Amino acid sequence: QVQLVESGGGLVQAGGSLRLSCTASGRTFGSHVMGWFRQAPGKEREFVAAISWSAIRYADSVKGRFTISRDNAKNAQYLQMDSLKPEDTASYYCAAGPNSEIIYSDPLNYDYWGQGTQVTVSS
Repeated sequence: QVQLVESGGGLVQAGGSLRLSCTASGRTFGSHVMGWFRQAPGKEREFVAAISWSAIRYADSVKGRFTISRDNAKNAQYLQMDSLKPEDTASYYCAAGPNSEIIYSDPLNYDYWGQGTQVTVSS
């Protein structure tokens, strides 16, 4: 059974930082696209960042503030979030996509999802 488990969410003041972690079990994703998405109440799930074995892509809204990385030996990915803003408040989900170097921003391209971790940024 494949599981993705996120951790690291919490409450932080604007301008602060958080580091999200996502650990996978049940299969290895070393050559798969791994991504982060977020969803605020009343809004659709939106792309945040993704990483393949050859590329990284960020949403314009987080570019320069967030950094995605992965550790294939640990079957894990991370999202370092700096200079957080109140509009970053959302539930953050990690996701595993296909075995591909292509970065996908459409959540429909991802097969496995974590349960989500809440990030709240106060002003």
